Amino acid sequence: MSVRENIASNLLSVISAISSPDIIKATRQPFQLDELSDKQYPAVIVQTSEENRDDSELGSGAKTRHGTIDFVVLGFVKGAEANIDTKRNELITAIETAIETDITRSGNALDTEVIQVETDEGSLFPVGGIRMTIRCMYEYQAEHHRKIND
Repeated sequence: MSVRENIASNLLSVISAISSPDIIKATRQPFQLDELSDKQYPAVIVQTSEENRDDSELGSGAKTRHGTIDFVVLGFVKGAEANIDTKRNELITAIETAIETDITRSGNALDTEVIQVETDEGSLFPVGGIRMTIRCMYEYQAEHHRKIND
């Protein structure tokens, strides 16, 4: 599997394991909100977004390729009017806390950080939606990359 796939799988696995709030549905496949039953919330989609790459050469002449991948995490909660914002905030905090436990994504990344968080601001009511952008930085040898792809 590729490094980017390993990182995406790790993010999904870590988010799936969140127990407070208990993530009921976690997937990398998009789904229709109106097809979810009340018992399937909170629900989360993890998707690879964009990636930037660059090469750097160290003093020894060895080239290292660096990649920065953004993953978009869409989360959905459902609840009464009085607590929908609280449920969104609880989901955001739970995801942030879970991904911070291993910023290397099982040794596949150099760093992981949440770079943006947005909410639906009530537009999906009675569902509450969040969108988090998680950035992962990783590296691999450029020569190794070329041999694999030749």
